[in-house]
Parts: sequence; structure tokens; C-alpha cells
Amino acid sequence: MKSKILIADDDSDVLEAVVSALEPFEHDIASCGSGEAALELLEASEFDVLVSDHQMPQMTGVELCRQARVVQPNLAVILLTGFGNLEVATEALRAGANDFVTKPVAINVLLAAVERAVRRQVLRRELEQLGDAASTPSSGIVGSSEGMRRVLDIVGRIARSEATVLVRGETGTGKELVARAIHDQSGRRGRFVAVNCSAMAEGILESELFGHMPGAFTDARSERTGLFVSADGGTLFLDEIGDMGLAMQSKLLRALQERTVRPLGGSREVSFDTRIVAATNRDLEAAVAAKQFREDLFYRVNVITIDVPPLWRRMEDVLPLAHHFIAQASKDDGQPAVRLSRAVAERLMAYEWPGNVRELENAMERAVAVARFDELIVDDLPPRLRGAVEADPVDLGPDGELTSMEVVEERYIQKVLDAVQGNKAAAARVLGFDRRTLYRKLQQPGPGSGRSPSNPQAAE
Repeated sequence: MKSKILIADDDSDVLEAVVSALEPFEHDIASCGSGEAALELLEASEFDVLVSDHQMPQMTGVELCRQARVVQPNLAVILLTGFGNLEVATEALRAGANDFVTKPVAINVLLAAVERAVRRQVLRRELEQLGDAASTPSSGIVGSSEGMRRVLDIVGRIARSEATVLVRGETGTGKELVARAIHDQSGRRGRFVAVNCSAMAEGILESELFGHMPGAFTDARSERTGLFVSADGGTLFLDEIGDMGLAMQSKLLRALQERTVRPLGGSREVSFDTRIVAATNRDLEAAVAAKQFREDLFYRVNVITIDVPPLWRRMEDVLPLAHHFIAQASKDDGQPAVRLSRAVAERLMAYEWPGNVRELENAMERAVAVARFDELIVDDLPPRLRGAVEADPVDLGPDGELTSMEVVEERYIQKVLDAVQGNKAAAARVLGFDRRTLYRKLQQPGPGSGRSPSNPQAAE
């Protein structure tokens, strides 16, 4: 993640050491020896991150931070200070600093702070780009990662052919959406019909696919058209075909070869003109080798293969998908769409998503349902996601304590509340927050704090 970074320090040795440490990461780096020079550079060019010494002549790092945030409101600021106490941290926090590192500078701590700042800037830009203009593409598939671009490219090239397609991928990756995209771009005028082959007993599945005549089995009181014929002129999506039993596989193979079906209890064949798209989360080659899947059926359905990558392999799609699901859930609830906060975005990007896109959709639907503000907070996420990002550690110096700016902010808010005897309106004025922002910060559990859903009194 290449970014523009400005280093400001009046100590030439420290300045050279910091620049040298960052050079291998191929960022665009500028440096200067004073706060005044740093402001001139910030007024002339856009930067992502400012790393500044606190103790500089004429202008301190805190004052530089305050003025820099006026010039560039979205600038991430890391303060270098030899006085790593709560008072300095509080002053830096109120000036708009994102992080601070004590001197003498430990390079690994500084690099970690810069990496956090760069990552947060990338998330901020992605969240801004999503905005209200984001919409679902005509294919119905949200995602611009290289893996999904390959999928969409294949879909576009094979959609109008009549070849059978096998869509492979883990559960929840969106295989049915790929099948629908194939159908939508195929030009076929018939219906898109989907059936989950693993969700039905074999006898019921046979009746669903082929249909039945009256009296074919108990309770078969009327004729029923099977899905092969119902989808005539369209597409039949056979989901989880790998879970189909061997006997049913034989019947399916015959239907695909002959392009006809015989309803249960019937005496005549019924032809169909239906495009077949199958999907599986299993390794069908291994199933063939284990005699669990017919080899001839495998080659029949595997004319064209499309592999849908799992979500953890296309993390750049997470935030656009999350935004899409938030908008969808908000619309379903008849409410204005809430926004993604940076803290929530960080949790989403740090999580491994074993349940893939389906898990993300469920998480966003849950978050929208429980949201109390116009911006999602970490407490709105399912419990498994809340701890996806650990607190960002920074060195506080003399006492050797490791903590984070979030913890510093939490302590400072509590200190102000104590000073005004819990009066939230007065605390908001002292802190420079509006009351809604203060309430949101009090509701959101901080790292290691006593504020949690099970301890709401700590926020009062």
C-alpha cells in the first residue's frame, strides 16, 4: 500500500533514521526539519501520513498536528515524543493525532504505527469511494477483485453458448449468483430455476426434476411438471450436485444425454430445451476416484468450469459487499442506509470469513437490525467479529505500558466525565464533541474497558 509520508524532526540523525527505515516500503517520502517547513509542504501537496517530533523549536509537534489537520483534515498524524505520559497523549489526541511513539524511537514500533496509519487511510478512501453512488452491477455480482473479474470475463464469453457449466467454490461464495449471471446474459427467454440437490431425499428430488403423474406414489393426486420442463427455454441450476446419490446420478445422466425426461408413473418421454448449470463445493475429481460420483456424469456437466474464489482470497471485495448488504438490509427495513465506520471496516478486513459472502451478508443484516446510530459501531457486529482486530499498541514510555490511542481516548473521556460529575452535555462541550458523538463513543466498548453490553452502567 504505497502512500505519501511526510517526516518532520529537527534532529537530523533521527530524521535520517526514520527515512531510511521507511524507504524499503517504497512510499513517497518527504522530510523537513521544522513545523513551519512541514506546513509549507502540506499546503503545497497532499499527504497521507505525517510523522512529527513533538519537541521542535518555534512549533511543537502538537501545534503542527493541530494546524496540519486544518490544512488536510484527513491527514493521519503520528507524534514522536520523549514524554510518553497521559497528559501529552491527551493533548495530542485533542489536536487530532492518530498515534504516538516515544523516543528513542524503536524502529519496529514506528513501522507498526506507520502501517496502521497507511491501512486506515486506505480504508478511509475505500469507504469514501463506496458512498451513496455504489450500486449493484447488472450482473448482480458485487466485486472488482482480480478473481471476480476473471469470473465475470468467463461468464460474458460463455453465456450465449449452450454448453453445460460447472461452478465450483466453497459454500457461501455466491455460486448461484454466477449461475444467474450466466442465465441473464444468455438471451434465453425461459425461467431461471434453482434446485438444491443436497436438501432433498432422492425420491423427492427425482419427482422435483422429472415430475410425476397421478398415482405415481402415495399422495400423488395430480400431475406435476418437473423442473427440467418448467425451465424449458431457460436455465436449470443444479446446486450441490456432488451430494446427489449414485442412482439419481444415473437418471440425471440419461436426461442430459437424451434431452428428455419421463415423469414418475408416466409412459411417454417429454423433451426439454434447458441450459444446465451445476454447482458443487466438493472435489468432484476426488469423488470420481472414490467411486462416489459417476465419471461419465462428471464429464457431461464439466464442459466449462468456473471457479469462484473464497472471500478471504478477494479481501478487496469485502467493503463494497458490506456496503451493498447494508443498503439492501436498510431498504428492506424501510430505513435510511447507515454508514460503515472505520473501526467496523477494520474488523471486516481483519476477519477471515470462513462462511464467505453469505456470512458477510448475515453479519451486515444483523448489524443494521441492531444499529442505534447513523453509523455502524463495533458493538453492532456479531461477537465473533468484534475481536477481529486487536488494539493498536503504542509505547507510552517510562512505565513500559503498552496501550492504544483508543484506550487513551477512553481514559480521557472518563476523566472529563468524572470532573463534571457525569454531566454528558458538559463533558461533550469540554471534549469538543457533539452529544451524539459522545453517546456513540460511550456505547462502544473500548479495548480492555469496563464498558460492554453486559456492563452498561460503566457508560453512564
